[in-house]
Amino acid sequence: MLNGFKIDNRYNQLPEHFYTHLQPTPLQEPKLVCFNDELAASMGLDPAQKQDWVAVGAGQQLFEGMDPLAMKYTGHQFGVYNPDLGDGRGLLMWETTGPDGRRWDWHLKGAGTTPYSRFGDGRAVLRSTLREYLCSEAMHHLGIPTTRALFMVSAKDPVMRESIETAATLMRVAQSHIRFGHFEYTAYHQGPEDTRVLLDHTIRLHFPELEALPEPERYRRWLEEVVTRTARLVAQWQAVGFCHGVMNSDNMSIIGDTFDYGPYAFLDDFDAGFICNHTDQGGRYAYNRQPQIGFINCQYLAQSLVHVMEADELRKALRCYETTYNSTFESLMKGKLGLETEDEGDMSLIMDLFSLMHEQRVDYTRFFRGLSTRHSRGDAPVRDLFVDRSLADDWLARYEARLQQETAAGSQREKAMCAVNPKYILRNYLAQEAIQDAQTGHYETAHRLLEVLKRPFDEQPENEAYAALPPDWGKHLEISCSS
Repeated sequence: MLNGFKIDNRYNQLPEHFYTHLQPTPLQEPKLVCFNDELAASMGLDPAQKQDWVAVGAGQQLFEGMDPLAMKYTGHQFGVYNPDLGDGRGLLMWETTGPDGRRWDWHLKGAGTTPYSRFGDGRAVLRSTLREYLCSEAMHHLGIPTTRALFMVSAKDPVMRESIETAATLMRVAQSHIRFGHFEYTAYHQGPEDTRVLLDHTIRLHFPELEALPEPERYRRWLEEVVTRTARLVAQWQAVGFCHGVMNSDNMSIIGDTFDYGPYAFLDDFDAGFICNHTDQGGRYAYNRQPQIGFINCQYLAQSLVHVMEADELRKALRCYETTYNSTFESLMKGKLGLETEDEGDMSLIMDLFSLMHEQRVDYTRFFRGLSTRHSRGDAPVRDLFVDRSLADDWLARYEARLQQETAAGSQREKAMCAVNPKYILRNYLAQEAIQDAQTGHYETAHRLLEVLKRPFDEQPENEAYAALPPDWGKHLEISCSS
């Protein structure tokens, strides 16, 4: 079953207050819903033996070497510090190394209550579990750093949310499950010595190129890298129109992955202030606030290091955020517009486009895909998205004038733009259709959707319906933190 697969548990070597050992709570009548064959093979597993993992996913069996534990961390939730956080419904099962040398944390979500569950039941429901499976894989194939889904198991156990739903689990894998909140925990509850222990552990496993540096430089370079990765990630979210929904500091990965999929959404009609989480009544995590919140979370991380780093070093590292975000976002947006040369008016062209799309409520993904194929298909796919086509014509005239500075042939530019402007994204209504079918025991809709999302930049004529504008009912689905 295993090929080049090694067990390498390291997190349990940290001081015991970082975690609690416990067993998952078994589920009844488990069934394998999805299994990620491609990912499994890269991790050293035999996809043909996928059924062997069902009992593990249901918490009924542990393989030799598994040492389940719930991580302890804290964090800022909607701007308020919460000292009582931790893995409240998930367990780190083991850490492995695949044949390609990559490390993987295996984290079973929905594994039952832990000391950090507070008043929760420690379970995850089919609805939210399938949403995470779909989106983490969609993001991966879009080229955006993310945790991934190895497999998903459903069960018959009832779980009470707004109504009675059924339980499910997800085996989430990532190079690291350490969050910003881990460092907040050490800073505010354990002290500088344990903060250094966690820093050195994190650097040793995930930033080994920094390990040989002397301490002041090692920590500064590490923080600069974390801040840089975070800024780059948020810029990628903005460029593809992704809204996270719950950018709490305990949901921020220390290695720059998209982490913890809850009430996420990809933009349909462009709304700069779009709020995808209906429980976020103040709009803290609205689409246009995500860049600022990314920086605030980096500030929370920096504040947790004040007793192990000099203030000037912290400020220097934090300055990386703005410069990285701005340069990455501009580069990504210019790529989406097919602009390779430099012009001082490019950001004005880009921001005027955002204002126009906001005013006209233009579908974000279809606009950029239509712009990508303009050379071969003309302006109609873009103009038809606007209520006032004259406004589209005005911007397109400016854009065409800007393209005159470019040297690439139109066909070459079209190919490059189609490679960065997806045709297929995980729209909320597509996820909802997959969930509704799954809740009746039919998983074919989810499986077909996953296949489409594996090739987001390809034309896929046979799957044209997945690129259609959403129906009216699909534009305003309410998604909450309930899982």
